[in-house]
Amino acid sequence: MRVATYASHSALQILKGAKQEGFETVTFGPSRVKPLYTHYFPVADYFIEGTYPEEELLGLKAVIIPTGSFVAHLGIELIEKMRVPYYGNKEVLKWESDRNLERKWLEKAKLRLPRVYEDPDEVDGPVIVKPHGAKGGKGYFLAKNLTDFWEKAGRLGIKDKEDLGGIQIQEYVLGVPIYPHYFYSKLKRELELMSVDRRYESNVDAIGRIPAREQLDIDISTNYTVVGNIPLVLRESLLMDVIEAGERTVKAAEELIGGLWGPFCLEGVYTEDLEFVVFEISARIVAGTNPFVHGSPYSWLRYDKPVSTGRRIAMELRQALEEDRLGEVLT
Repeated sequence: MRVATYASHSALQILKGAKQEGFETVTFGPSRVKPLYTHYFPVADYFIEGTYPEEELLGLKAVIIPTGSFVAHLGIELIEKMRVPYYGNKEVLKWESDRNLERKWLEKAKLRLPRVYEDPDEVDGPVIVKPHGAKGGKGYFLAKNLTDFWEKAGRLGIKDKEDLGGIQIQEYVLGVPIYPHYFYSKLKRELELMSVDRRYESNVDAIGRIPAREQLDIDISTNYTVVGNIPLVLRESLLMDVIEAGERTVKAAEELIGGLWGPFCLEGVYTEDLEFVVFEISARIVAGTNPFVHGSPYSWLRYDKPVSTGRRIAMELRQALEEDRLGEVLT
Protein backbone atom coordinates (compact mmCIF):
# COMPACT_ATOMS: atom_id res chain seq x y z
CA MET A 1 0.00 0.00 0.00
CA ARG A 2 1.19 3.51 -0.90
CA VAL A 3 -0.11 6.88 0.31
CA ALA A 4 -1.18 9.30 -2.43
CA THR A 5 -2.59 12.80 -2.65
CA TYR A 6 -3.07 15.64 -5.14
CA ALA A 7 -0.03 17.92 -5.55
CA SER A 8 -1.36 21.02 -3.78
CA HIS A 9 -2.86 22.31 -0.53
CA SER A 10 -1.24 20.13 2.19
CA ALA A 11 0.43 17.46 0.06
CA LEU A 12 3.93 18.18 1.41
CA GLN A 13 2.80 17.54 4.96
CA ILE A 14 0.76 14.43 4.06
CA LEU A 15 3.59 12.85 2.10
CA LYS A 16 6.22 13.72 4.71
CA GLY A 17 4.06 12.17 7.42
CA ALA A 18 3.52 9.04 5.36
CA LYS A 19 7.26 8.62 4.84
CA GLN A 20 7.83 9.07 8.57
CA GLU A 21 5.55 6.06 9.07
CA GLY A 22 7.38 3.96 6.48
CA PHE A 23 5.02 4.26 3.51
CA GLU A 24 6.05 4.90 -0.08
CA THR A 25 4.35 8.01 -1.43
CA VAL A 26 2.65 9.15 -4.62
CA THR A 27 1.51 12.56 -5.75
CA PHE A 28 -0.15 13.65 -8.99
CA GLY A 29 -0.93 16.94 -10.67
CA PRO A 30 0.46 19.39 -13.28
CA SER A 31 4.01 18.71 -14.46
CA ARG A 32 5.17 22.22 -13.44
CA VAL A 33 4.99 21.35 -9.73
CA LYS A 34 6.87 18.03 -9.96
CA PRO A 35 10.20 19.53 -8.74
CA LEU A 36 8.48 20.82 -5.61
CA TYR A 37 7.71 17.27 -4.44
CA THR A 38 10.66 15.37 -5.91
CA HIS A 39 13.56 17.84 -5.74
CA TYR A 40 13.09 20.92 -3.56
CA PHE A 41 11.15 18.95 -0.93
CA PRO A 42 11.78 15.26 -1.80
CA VAL A 43 8.70 13.71 -0.21
CA ALA A 44 7.19 11.91 -3.24
CA ASP A 45 8.56 8.55 -4.38
CA TYR A 46 6.31 8.70 -7.47
CA PHE A 47 4.98 11.71 -9.38
CA ILE A 48 2.25 11.18 -11.99
CA GLU A 49 1.17 13.95 -14.32
CA GLY A 50 -2.61 14.35 -14.46
CA THR A 51 -5.59 15.52 -12.43
CA TYR A 52 -6.61 11.99 -11.48
CA PRO A 53 -4.61 9.16 -13.11
CA GLU A 54 -6.82 6.37 -11.82
CA GLU A 55 -5.21 3.37 -13.57
CA GLU A 56 -1.70 4.34 -12.46
CA LEU A 57 -2.88 4.84 -8.88
CA LEU A 58 -4.61 1.47 -8.88
CA GLY A 59 -1.46 -0.14 -10.24
CA LEU A 60 0.58 1.37 -7.41
CA LYS A 61 -1.96 0.15 -4.80
CA ALA A 62 -2.40 3.72 -3.64
CA VAL A 63 -4.75 5.11 -1.00
CA ILE A 64 -6.00 8.65 -1.64
CA ILE A 65 -5.85 11.24 1.14
CA PRO A 66 -8.38 13.99 0.23
CA THR A 67 -7.56 17.69 0.48
CA GLY A 68 -9.46 20.86 -0.39
CA SER A 69 -7.63 21.13 -3.71
CA PHE A 70 -8.40 17.51 -4.58
CA VAL A 71 -12.12 18.07 -3.93
CA ALA A 72 -12.15 21.37 -5.84
CA HIS A 73 -10.33 19.95 -8.90
CA LEU A 74 -12.18 16.65 -9.19
CA GLY A 75 -15.62 17.51 -7.89
CA ILE A 76 -17.80 15.40 -5.64
CA GLU A 77 -19.45 13.36 -8.42
CA LEU A 78 -16.13 12.02 -9.70
CA ILE A 79 -14.85 11.32 -6.18
CA GLU A 80 -17.96 9.30 -5.39
CA LYS A 81 -17.27 7.10 -8.46
CA MET A 82 -13.50 6.74 -8.09
CA ARG A 83 -12.16 3.21 -7.68
CA VAL A 84 -8.97 4.09 -5.84
CA PRO A 85 -9.40 3.51 -2.07
CA TYR A 86 -10.19 6.77 -0.28
CA TYR A 87 -9.40 7.60 3.34
CA GLY A 88 -12.51 8.93 5.06
CA ASN A 89 -16.27 8.96 4.54
CA LYS A 90 -17.14 10.20 1.04
CA GLU A 91 -20.69 10.98 2.15
CA VAL A 92 -19.29 13.83 4.26
CA LEU A 93 -18.27 15.77 1.12
CA LYS A 94 -21.88 16.35 0.08
CA TRP A 95 -22.75 17.72 3.52
CA GLU A 96 -19.65 19.89 3.66
CA SER A 97 -20.12 21.45 0.21
CA ASP A 98 -23.84 22.29 0.57
CA ARG A 99 -24.20 25.08 3.13
CA ASN A 100 -27.81 24.10 3.90
CA LEU A 101 -26.84 20.50 4.74
CA GLU A 102 -23.78 21.79 6.57
CA ARG A 103 -25.96 24.00 8.76
CA LYS A 104 -28.28 21.08 9.54
CA TRP A 105 -25.21 19.12 10.68
CA LEU A 106 -23.81 21.91 12.85
CA GLU A 107 -27.22 22.63 14.36
CA LYS A 108 -27.51 18.94 15.23
CA ALA A 109 -24.17 19.34 17.03
CA LYS A 110 -25.70 22.20 19.06
CA LEU A 111 -23.02 24.68 18.04
CA ARG A 112 -23.53 28.43 18.24
CA LEU A 113 -23.97 29.51 14.61
CA PRO A 114 -24.39 32.89 12.91
CA ARG A 115 -27.86 33.80 11.71
CA VAL A 116 -28.51 32.93 8.06
CA TYR A 117 -30.66 35.26 5.97
CA GLU A 118 -32.90 33.37 3.54
CA ASP A 119 -34.08 36.62 1.97
CA PRO A 120 -31.68 39.54 1.39
CA ASP A 121 -34.52 41.93 2.28
CA GLU A 122 -34.16 40.71 5.87
CA VAL A 123 -30.56 41.94 6.12
CA ASP A 124 -30.48 44.40 9.02
CA GLY A 125 -26.75 44.63 9.72
CA PRO A 126 -23.34 43.50 8.51
CA VAL A 127 -23.30 40.18 6.64
CA ILE A 128 -20.68 37.98 5.02
CA VAL A 129 -21.68 36.29 1.76
CA LYS A 130 -20.16 32.92 0.88
CA PRO A 131 -20.45 30.71 -2.21
CA HIS A 132 -21.08 26.99 -1.61
CA GLY A 133 -18.10 24.63 -1.57
CA ALA A 134 -14.43 24.73 -0.63
CA LYS A 135 -12.97 27.73 -2.46
CA GLY A 136 -10.37 29.00 0.00
CA GLY A 137 -12.31 32.19 0.68
CA LYS A 138 -12.59 33.13 -3.01
CA GLY A 139 -15.79 34.99 -3.82
CA TYR A 140 -16.58 35.90 -0.19
CA PHE A 141 -17.59 39.48 0.45
CA LEU A 142 -18.69 41.63 3.36
CA ALA A 143 -21.75 43.87 3.07
CA LYS A 144 -22.79 46.47 5.64
CA ASN A 145 -26.47 46.67 4.61
CA LEU A 146 -28.96 45.67 1.90
CA THR A 147 -27.88 48.33 -0.60
CA ASP A 148 -24.24 47.38 -0.16
CA PHE A 149 -25.17 43.70 -0.59
CA TRP A 150 -26.78 44.16 -4.01
CA GLU A 151 -24.00 46.44 -5.22
CA LYS A 152 -21.29 43.87 -4.39
CA ALA A 153 -23.38 40.86 -5.44
CA GLY A 154 -23.74 42.43 -8.86
CA ARG A 155 -19.97 42.24 -9.34
CA LEU A 156 -20.28 38.43 -9.05
CA GLY A 157 -23.08 38.30 -11.61
CA ILE A 158 -25.87 38.05 -9.01
CA LYS A 159 -28.59 40.37 -10.32
CA ASP A 160 -31.74 39.25 -8.50
CA LYS A 161 -33.06 36.75 -5.96
CA GLU A 162 -33.22 33.96 -8.57
CA ASP A 163 -29.40 34.00 -8.67
CA LEU A 164 -28.98 33.38 -4.94
CA GLY A 165 -28.98 29.55 -5.04
CA GLY A 166 -25.19 29.24 -4.97
CA ILE A 167 -24.52 31.46 -1.97
CA GLN A 168 -25.29 31.79 1.72
CA ILE A 169 -25.81 35.12 3.50
CA GLN A 170 -24.53 34.94 7.09
CA GLU A 171 -24.63 37.36 9.98
CA TYR A 172 -21.16 38.85 10.39
CA VAL A 173 -20.09 37.99 13.94
CA LEU A 174 -17.36 40.26 15.27
CA GLY A 175 -14.60 38.28 16.91
CA VAL A 176 -11.12 36.80 16.63
CA PRO A 177 -10.97 34.14 13.86
CA ILE A 178 -9.79 30.74 15.05
CA TYR A 179 -9.52 27.44 13.21
CA PRO A 180 -9.03 24.41 15.50
CA HIS A 181 -7.80 21.27 13.74
CA TYR A 182 -9.04 17.91 14.94
CA PHE A 183 -8.37 14.26 14.23
CA TYR A 184 -10.95 11.63 15.02
CA SER A 185 -9.59 8.10 15.20
CA LYS A 186 -12.19 5.61 14.06
CA LEU A 187 -9.97 2.79 15.28
CA LYS A 188 -9.60 4.16 18.81
CA ARG A 189 -12.88 6.13 18.82
CA GLU A 190 -11.03 9.14 20.22
CA LEU A 191 -10.95 12.82 19.29
CA GLU A 192 -7.61 14.66 19.28
CA LEU A 193 -6.97 18.40 19.09
CA MET A 194 -4.02 18.63 16.71
CA SER A 195 -3.38 22.38 16.33
CA VAL A 196 -5.00 25.80 15.84
CA ASP A 197 -4.39 28.52 13.25
CA ARG A 198 -5.77 31.72 11.87
CA ARG A 199 -5.78 32.61 8.19
CA TYR A 200 -3.98 35.40 6.42
CA GLU A 201 -6.43 36.64 3.82
CA SER A 202 -6.11 39.02 0.91
CA ASN A 203 -7.05 41.75 0.90
CA VAL A 204 -8.97 41.90 4.17
CA ASP A 205 -5.76 41.55 6.22
CA ALA A 206 -3.93 44.12 4.09
CA ILE A 207 -6.57 46.82 4.53
CA GLY A 208 -5.44 47.45 8.11
CA ARG A 209 -2.18 48.88 6.75
CA ILE A 210 -4.10 51.70 5.02
CA PRO A 211 -5.44 54.63 7.09
CA ALA A 212 -9.24 54.65 7.38
CA ARG A 213 -9.66 57.95 5.51
CA GLU A 214 -7.67 56.63 2.57
CA GLN A 215 -9.65 53.38 2.58
CA LEU A 216 -12.79 55.43 2.00
CA ASP A 217 -11.14 57.51 -0.70
CA ILE A 218 -10.01 54.53 -2.77
CA ASP A 219 -13.21 52.49 -2.20
CA ILE A 220 -11.67 49.09 -1.38
CA SER A 221 -13.91 46.03 -1.39
CA THR A 222 -12.88 43.29 1.04
CA ASN A 223 -11.73 39.94 -0.29
CA TYR A 224 -11.12 36.80 1.77
CA THR A 225 -8.90 34.67 -0.48
CA VAL A 226 -6.50 32.74 1.77
CA VAL A 227 -2.79 33.27 1.07
CA GLY A 228 -1.30 31.71 4.19
CA ASN A 229 -1.79 30.53 7.76
CA ILE A 230 -0.55 31.73 11.14
CA PRO A 231 -0.09 29.39 14.15
CA LEU A 232 -2.24 30.15 17.18
CA VAL A 233 -2.19 28.91 20.77
CA LEU A 234 -5.45 29.39 22.66
CA ARG A 235 -5.90 30.38 26.26
CA GLU A 236 -5.95 27.12 28.20
CA SER A 237 -9.34 27.97 29.70
CA LEU A 238 -10.87 27.94 26.19
CA LEU A 239 -9.66 24.49 25.20
CA MET A 240 -12.62 22.54 26.60
CA ASP A 241 -15.03 24.72 24.59
CA VAL A 242 -13.19 23.80 21.41
CA ILE A 243 -12.82 20.10 22.28
CA GLU A 244 -16.48 19.70 23.25
CA ALA A 245 -17.55 21.38 20.00
CA GLY A 246 -15.47 18.80 18.10
CA GLU A 247 -16.94 15.91 20.10
CA ARG A 248 -20.50 17.04 19.35
CA THR A 249 -19.67 17.46 15.66
CA VAL A 250 -18.42 13.85 15.45
CA LYS A 251 -21.48 12.54 17.31
CA ALA A 252 -23.85 14.44 15.00
CA ALA A 253 -22.02 13.05 11.95
CA GLU A 254 -22.47 9.50 13.24
CA GLU A 255 -26.21 10.08 13.54
CA LEU A 256 -26.66 11.89 10.22
CA ILE A 257 -24.12 10.61 7.70
CA GLY A 258 -22.49 7.44 8.94
CA GLY A 259 -19.58 9.08 10.73
CA LEU A 260 -16.72 11.53 10.38
CA TRP A 261 -13.19 10.21 10.81
CA GLY A 262 -9.73 11.52 10.15
CA PRO A 263 -8.91 15.26 10.12
CA PHE A 264 -11.43 18.09 10.15
CA CYS A 265 -11.63 21.74 11.16
CA LEU A 266 -14.31 23.92 12.73
CA GLU A 267 -13.98 27.46 11.41
CA GLY A 268 -15.20 30.24 13.63
CA VAL A 269 -14.52 33.19 15.89
CA TYR A 270 -14.26 33.90 19.58
CA THR A 271 -16.35 36.92 20.54
CA GLU A 272 -15.46 39.46 23.23
CA ASP A 273 -17.68 37.42 25.59
CA LEU A 274 -15.44 34.39 24.88
CA GLU A 275 -18.20 32.58 23.01
CA PHE A 276 -17.06 30.21 20.26
CA VAL A 277 -19.20 30.88 17.19
CA VAL A 278 -18.78 28.38 14.35
CA PHE A 279 -19.55 29.43 10.81
CA GLU A 280 -18.51 26.32 8.85
CA ILE A 281 -16.72 22.98 8.86
CA SER A 282 -13.98 21.62 6.62
CA ALA A 283 -14.41 17.87 6.87
CA ARG A 284 -10.87 16.93 5.74
CA ILE A 285 -7.33 18.14 6.32
CA VAL A 286 -7.05 21.93 6.05
CA ALA A 287 -4.08 24.00 4.91
CA GLY A 288 -4.03 25.61 8.35
CA THR A 289 -2.25 22.48 9.59
CA ASN A 290 0.75 23.26 7.36
CA PRO A 291 2.63 25.39 9.93
CA PHE A 292 2.78 22.30 12.13
CA VAL A 293 4.85 19.89 10.02
CA HIS A 294 6.96 19.29 13.14
CA GLY A 295 3.91 19.12 15.39
CA SER A 296 2.13 21.69 17.56
CA PRO A 297 2.06 22.34 21.32
CA TYR A 298 -1.06 20.13 21.47
CA SER A 299 0.38 17.20 19.51
CA TRP A 300 3.58 17.42 21.58
CA LEU A 301 1.56 17.21 24.79
CA ARG A 302 -0.12 14.04 23.55
CA TYR A 303 2.70 12.24 21.73
CA ASP A 304 5.96 13.77 22.96
CA LYS A 305 7.32 13.52 19.40
CA PRO A 306 6.74 15.42 16.13
CA VAL A 307 3.26 14.50 14.87
CA SER A 308 1.70 16.63 12.15
CA THR A 309 -1.86 16.01 11.01
CA GLY A 310 -0.36 14.38 7.90
CA ARG A 311 1.65 12.00 10.04
CA ARG A 312 -1.38 11.29 12.24
CA ILE A 313 -3.26 10.11 9.15
CA ALA A 314 -0.38 7.78 8.29
CA MET A 315 -0.29 6.49 11.87
CA GLU A 316 -3.98 5.56 11.59
CA LEU A 317 -3.37 3.81 8.26
CA ARG A 318 -0.40 1.94 9.75
CA GLN A 319 -2.53 0.74 12.68
CA ALA A 320 -5.38 -0.28 10.36
CA LEU A 321 -2.94 -2.20 8.16
CA GLU A 322 -1.33 -4.01 11.08
CA GLU A 323 -4.70 -4.88 12.65
CA ASP A 324 -6.29 -5.88 9.30
CA ARG A 325 -8.91 -3.12 9.69
CA LEU A 326 -8.35 -1.06 6.53
CA GLY A 327 -11.94 -1.70 5.51
CA GLU A 328 -13.09 0.38 8.50
CA VAL A 329 -11.32 3.56 7.40
CA LEU A 330 -11.30 3.36 3.57
CA THR A 331 -14.24 3.92 1.23
